[in-house]
Amino acid sequence: MTDTNETRSDATGHTPGPAPASAAPGYFAAGPTVMLVIGVVVVLLDQLAKVLAVIGLEPGRPIELIGENVRLVLIRNPGAAFSMGTELTAVLSVVAILVVLALIWFSRRVHSRWWAWGLGLIMGGAAGNLVDRLVRDPGVLRGHVVDFMSVGWWPVFNVADSCLVAGVIVVAVAVFRNIDYDGTLASDRSDRADRPRRTAVSDNGGEKTADG
Repeated sequence: MTDTNETRSDATGHTPGPAPASAAPGYFAAGPTVMLVIGVVVVLLDQLAKVLAVIGLEPGRPIELIGENVRLVLIRNPGAAFSMGTELTAVLSVVAILVVLALIWFSRRVHSRWWAWGLGLIMGGAAGNLVDRLVRDPGVLRGHVVDFMSVGWWPVFNVADSCLVAGVIVVAVAVFRNIDYDGTLASDRSDRADRPRRTAVSDNGGEKTADG
């Protein structure tokens, strides 16, 4: 008697793998869209916050929100996130361009909501600061990034920096949970690789492998 719980083979004799862990039917089309939309929203929010900071803050005159622990203070940062690499502005700009383009290209392969959110935040953060390097003084690829948020001992940062850190954390959680960027569980992929080939009963009563 045939076990009704046994995974059935399709018409070609191949056993279909498990469905992606993150998705309901139709979610595959939404993964890249979610990632790109998040990236665009981050850039818009980051640039709006920077415009308001430039208008409302004066360099060297911080505004205390919670004593000296949380302040708004306007600085122009020629380096990377959190004022690192201040002598490599042009190089950092080129790297940011490559990162953003690579993430846009890679987005078509992302079908996990965890990875879509994480990479979307990272892409938006990188693109937000890249806009500053392209359009702000002292010139294209050498523009200084506007930073304005100061919390305790942490270096002054902006919305884009915050999103970069948040995106890395989200991706790290996805990796910790064994979720791949395509929406499958890493453990399922490993099981499929190690699973012996199933057999299917042929029309004449003999047996043949699922691989034909």
